[in-house]
Amino acid sequence: LEYTANTRGFYQKITIQDQTISVSKDRNGNVKPVTTKISEKDWNELIGYFEAINLDSLASLKAPTEKRFYDGAAIADLKVTYKDKTYQTEAFDHGYPPEAIKKLVDKINSFAKNK
Repeated sequence: LEYTANTRGFYQKITIQDQTISVSKDRNGNVKPVTTKISEKDWNELIGYFEAINLDSLASLKAPTEKRFYDGAAIADLKVTYKDKTYQTEAFDHGYPPEAIKKLVDKINSFAKNK
């Protein structure tokens, strides 16, 4: 899972793989990302949200808000690589994901709050 949110002055990339989360706040890749292990409880919750998503519909999800059009919110997207195939959403407002992926995105962002 890869969640990215950015504006001119803000950048955050959260990568989750093999029960590990990596958070980068440097868009140029000069600063090493902060990496931590995800607890069993949080991992199971994340997997539950992931399994509830129809991956084929990710590209067609509509953003519920348009604050990113006037710098009211960072531009965000979610990319999922699963079984050698990549699925990606259209851009949406950071903090306001489409309803179908809201629980998953909120959980992903909860890991980065303290990083």
